[in-house]
Amino acid sequence: MTENNEPKKIDLAEAMRQKLQQKKEQQLANKSGAKNANQIKTLKTQNNKKPNNQRRRTGGS
Repeated sequence: MTENNEPKKIDLAEAMRQKLQQKKEQQLANKSGAKNANQIKTLKTQNNKKPNNQRRRTGGS
């Protein structure tokens, strides 16, 4: 009459397979969101502020 509430024991190879599968799934889930964010970041150019030439064009104040 012993209750067996403990998880089933598995060998080391099976444990490693499960852990690897979890890691792959997590990377796939993260990759889709992170990949798009990185692409936007890398493709974004840095625009410098152009000086305001209105004063020079109109002859000052």
